[in-house]
Amino acid sequence: MAADPPDTDPADQDPRERGLRRRTGSPETSLWLVIGGIVMLGVVAYAVFALI
Repeated sequence: MAADPPDTDPADQDPRERGLRRRTGSPETSLWLVIGGIVMLGVVAYAVFALI
């Protein structure tokens, strides 16, 4: 089932969508953001150990 459009009247929204919005106060973290963070940590660790 499709999600409600952004400017839908609260009375017309699907109750399950309201429940999901209530539980998720922050935006979801993208998988690519997590992978990029791990790669960046690897690059920093490589640079630090290269200087030692």
